[in-house]
Amino acid sequence: MANNKLYKGSLSTIILRLLEENERMYGYEICQKVKELTDGELIVTEGALYPALHKLEGDGFLRVEYQEVDGRTRKYYLLTESGLKETAHKMDELQAFVQQMQQLLDLKPGIG
Repeated sequence: MANNKLYKGSLSTIILRLLEENERMYGYEICQKVKELTDGELIVTEGALYPALHKLEGDGFLRVEYQEVDGRTRKYYLLTESGLKETAHKMDELQAFVQQMQQLLDLKPGIG
């Protein structure tokens, strides 16, 4: 996908928003959900996902729960209280950015 670089800078925001909507998710599930929501246009690799998850956890925005599933331990990620606040902040930031980009790109010929 040509605009993967645009998404890379937004990966933390994507993760936070998905966890806000789904309460708790494990890594593979996050990758699959992104793929599903973008009709396969955006593929989040484990190499990109797990460092982002670990950073968010280290920053105190995520906590981890372990659950036994089919004889294997699955690691689930959940938002903390500060993670919920960070999600709201990131969504406000993103909305403002999109509005600014629309203003810049909706210029009519001959203006300015």
